[in-house]
Amino acid sequence: MISDINRVRQFNRATAVEIGALEESFLSRGRPLGSARVLNAIGHGMQNVADIRKTLKLDTGLLSRLLRGLEGEGLIETHPHPADKRGRIAVLTSAGQTEFALYEDLSDQRATQILARHKNAQRLLDAMDILALAFAKDSIEIIEADPTSDASVYCMTSYAQEVSQRMKLEFDLAKSGAPDLDAGMKRPKGVFFLAMLETRPLGCVGIKGDGSSTGEVKRLWTLPAARGLGLAKNLMAAAEGAALELGMTHLRLDTNRAALPEAAAMYQKAGWTEIDRFNDNPYPDMFFEKQISL
Repeated sequence: MISDINRVRQFNRATAVEIGALEESFLSRGRPLGSARVLNAIGHGMQNVADIRKTLKLDTGLLSRLLRGLEGEGLIETHPHPADKRGRIAVLTSAGQTEFALYEDLSDQRATQILARHKNAQRLLDAMDILALAFAKDSIEIIEADPTSDASVYCMTSYAQEVSQRMKLEFDLAKSGAPDLDAGMKRPKGVFFLAMLETRPLGCVGIKGDGSSTGEVKRLWTLPAARGLGLAKNLMAAAEGAALELGMTHLRLDTNRAALPEAAAMYQKAGWTEIDRFNDNPYPDMFFEKQISL
């Protein structure tokens, strides 16, 4: 029987071949994958050389060589960073923009071919999401956001859809919070956080406040493919920290033991105490409270 370690190594070998890591001419454009990946990052708006190095996990020497090669081809230009004398930025030339567009088309074609190999493309995509997010775990950021932004609305809508499926009913966001919920999750009353990987939202949580010392945790959700990475714990830590900044000393929340058993278990493990019902929300059957402090 193949071991777990050998399964990982088998996957690594297959991936290296599939993505063209061994090709001297990636996608037949005359340069290896490393150079193409740097060009791709710049084309997608990542101009700060330090950010490119961090995101692609390249050492300084290798990135400098890749940038010089692209510059020698007339595909990019590098300039001093306008806000950091020690830094540099890289931008595409007109020729670089054309080459970037060609790579985008060829990459889309290769992705389409990969999806066509499996009769259940969604299953393949779900597996890819799990792997991609596990690989990029250290790059996921918890950021404060406007609860009415597109990314926030996406997360809360996804939350409602998942709860609806689990509870076998239509979960109405309006019924699970006051009509002024969005305003209550904005400073100075409350706050809202997103877990983000680049431009992709992976999860959310809000603190609804009313100016008192007690706030309510709302809309804690993470993308199924991102579960197991500690995002819910990180979101809750950010929420509790912000609640303290807003002068809150107690937080409350509600959940449903049948539909969201993992949530109830997480709250109990994190020091939340079960209390009596404190609202008229029709969906939950468990209610918790936690005293927070520095």
